[in-house]
Amino acid sequence: MAARRRAVAATAMMVSTALAAMVGSQASAATLIHAGRVVDGVTDKVQRERTVVVDGGRIVAIEAGYRAPGAGDTVIDLRGSTLMPGLMDMHVHLTSEYSRSSAGDAFRKNGTDVALDGAMFAERTLQAGFTTVRDLGDTFLASIALRNAINAGKVPGPRVFAAGKSIATTGGHADPTNGWAQHLGGRDVGPAEGVVNGPEQAAQAVRQRYKDGSDVIKITATGGVLSIAKNGLNPQFTEDEIRAVVATARDYGFTVAAHAHGAEGLKRAVRAGVDTIEHGTFMDEEGMKLMKERGTWYVPTITAGRWVFDRSQEPGFFPEIVRPKAATIGPLIQSTFGKAYKAGVKILFGTDTGVSAHGDNAREFVLMVEAGMPAMAAIQSATSLPAKFLGIDEQLGSVQVGKTADLVAVPGDPLADITAMQRLHFVMKDGVVHRRP
Repeated sequence: MAARRRAVAATAMMVSTALAAMVGSQASAATLIHAGRVVDGVTDKVQRERTVVVDGGRIVAIEAGYRAPGAGDTVIDLRGSTLMPGLMDMHVHLTSEYSRSSAGDAFRKNGTDVALDGAMFAERTLQAGFTTVRDLGDTFLASIALRNAINAGKVPGPRVFAAGKSIATTGGHADPTNGWAQHLGGRDVGPAEGVVNGPEQAAQAVRQRYKDGSDVIKITATGGVLSIAKNGLNPQFTEDEIRAVVATARDYGFTVAAHAHGAEGLKRAVRAGVDTIEHGTFMDEEGMKLMKERGTWYVPTITAGRWVFDRSQEPGFFPEIVRPKAATIGPLIQSTFGKAYKAGVKILFGTDTGVSAHGDNAREFVLMVEAGMPAMAAIQSATSLPAKFLGIDEQLGSVQVGKTADLVAVPGDPLADITAMQRLHFVMKDGVVHRRP
């Protein structure tokens, strides 16, 4: 028996030693990214000829020069490229994409159709280098289901902070029954569908979003371009209604995003305490001053403005009630953005993609730089700044040791040619490569 126990112990030790050797070998294997340039997303300094070491989904080292690989290491050659943090878009709609047929989609598409569309658009977004997004409005709660599926590893896509159904007032920009015949239910909607009137219903709608599983609250403080309604500028919430939204949102740990084109509705939203203004087309000097005083962030969505203007020139693309709004509002967003940036308003990158095509998000960088923002500031508006706003900056938003390995790369130098952002050719999320040169 003693001999047997010694034999079993010796065998166990041999197995243990072999397993330890295997684990040690696996632990030593890492992904070495040889990057010609590194933009860390935080500082204005560009690091040259660096090896970024990724192991276990995290950045474990950043070394000068190009480290020779060890046994089992994987090398990704980006010596002719610029490596950056994964990009973040603070205004998308992953489960839809505007087209000539969009006005009728509410009558043709079921929730299952919308969800499958969202899975396709989410993968396009990830392939474009956007590893984190804020989805500001959906139907059928499809963005929440999509977020959960991505988090569970069922489908590829970016991290999603989802608003679920946007909140509007009756006939407002996010009233889902605008343009409907009354016999189809055009009158019978309320807080559950995101339509409110008065502070009490406004608070109820926020609580419903909490029940639905939303991450953020979205309101439509003014009219909008693509809704089937005449006015794209008028205030559509009272200040008391917005205050009720904001106060209830704070109780539930939500931030509040406010769609706002017109100046008066924008100022009501800022005074009431919203966290971000989306679009801001007719923002005036008073509005800019208020935003700076209150620390309100601006998400410009220049891409959507340019896109709707271009489409407004195509007869028949938009319903006739939409076309004049698109032609008027679209061209102004870029100039408003330029003025707001120069005035010192805080900027977060956002595109309103889903109006324009998914995967084209990086066009926003070009439009921001055209309007006067330096390329480095534009990149930071899509990396470290939104990470801080979302409260995830300890893990994401920069190329630093210890951070989650969300990394993207573009050929050449985007600081010299910002259009390089539209030619992105490497994407890593959580240490997993989704696209390589």
